Amino acid sequence: MSERPIVLRGGRVVDPSQGLDEVGDVLLVDGRVAARGPGLEAPDTAREIDVAGTVVTPGLIDVHVHLREPGQEHKETIASGALAAAAGGFTAVVAMPNTDPVIDSPALVGFVASQGAKAGGARVYPTGAISLGLAGERMAPMGEMIEAGAVAVTDDGHPVMDSGLMRLALEYARGFDVPVADHPEDLGLSRGGQMNEGLVSSRLGVRGKPNASEDVHIVRDLLVAEFTGGHIHLQHVSTAFGVESIRQAKARGVHVTAEASPHHLLLTDAAVEGYRTDAKMNPPLRSEVDRQAVVEGLRDGTLDVIATDHAPHHYDEKERAFDDAPNGVVGLETSVGLILTHIVGEGILDLSTMVERMSTQPARAFRLPGGSLAVGSPADVTVLDLDAAWTVDPTTFVSRSSNTPFAGWDLKGRAVYTIVGGRVVHGD
Repeated sequence: MSERPIVLRGGRVVDPSQGLDEVGDVLLVDGRVAARGPGLEAPDTAREIDVAGTVVTPGLIDVHVHLREPGQEHKETIASGALAAAAGGFTAVVAMPNTDPVIDSPALVGFVASQGAKAGGARVYPTGAISLGLAGERMAPMGEMIEAGAVAVTDDGHPVMDSGLMRLALEYARGFDVPVADHPEDLGLSRGGQMNEGLVSSRLGVRGKPNASEDVHIVRDLLVAEFTGGHIHLQHVSTAFGVESIRQAKARGVHVTAEASPHHLLLTDAAVEGYRTDAKMNPPLRSEVDRQAVVEGLRDGTLDVIATDHAPHHYDEKERAFDDAPNGVVGLETSVGLILTHIVGEGILDLSTMVERMSTQPARAFRLPGGSLAVGSPADVTVLDLDAAWTVDPTTFVSRSSNTPFAGWDLKGRAVYTIVGGRVVHGD
């Protein structure tokens, strides 16, 4: 049975895929955008939602999330993550494969896709591992995983150290027209590090990870992608040299896309003072020079997408001593507010470019449906209230975990409706 038609009345419709920024209506019928414009006529059966004073955008897409299922359901499940994504304004997420067991077979890819379809929140797109068991030795069955629904391959959290394996992955993936996503880190330079190597780590007496550990790996990935003609997607870029290397590679015509995470845009390693485990992540928070470079890379398009790297952990795990605590922060429910307040609100990006980085470009980079409100597009829509003032309170998160460095931050702007396939999944 199809969903009841919905007409969104009187919102500011911002769709960078069409160069659109105007007040009007959007009609959603049978899971698709049926019409757009002022004063639309709607079927008698349509549900009318007054969105005057808000912004209507193509559904936001997060191409880097950890949903922890199977194996670590105490941190997150596919269902809880999909609902948390919807609560944060995301209509689709791309799930990483570093679960237990690892998503390195078509059966497990199918499991993630099936659980996502049942969740009733954001769409869940699985990825498959590059290597069996994330061991970095033998390539997983890429073709079979893609047939089962994988939209990319990645060993996220486990950098592919073997350049020959990365070459093979890029060559195979090129034949299937999917990106190879890599966590850029040279373990020989970073092994044992717990935070950014610099003045703060020295003062705290914590072993650090130098910028070079990320920079070396980024350059390697770019060179192999240039050599093979494959599509490399560089995850959570955090260094100034890395941003500049990507900028130069794009100028040479290398097929590379890259992402910036809200925490690397807004925080530095100073947030770790006091041994704050909620500010411990990988790659680590870097210096102010690096933060500004990541911001500039996002502004000028060197970094194509904003991705949360949503990495939930149980409270007890983050309460361990700093060296023993796991890396990662949650981000699905804070990203929109943080970006609206501190990136759009401070004039770094205009609203349309923000939507491009959080919807249109993620869809293009990972060849996903959505990212547009053109007639015939999937009825995936996010409605934003730019004036909604709120304070980050982790006790209210839909996610099963609450590990965030942004607790207590006052933000302005959030999603008030999230619509997936013509069905309201957040906002009623």
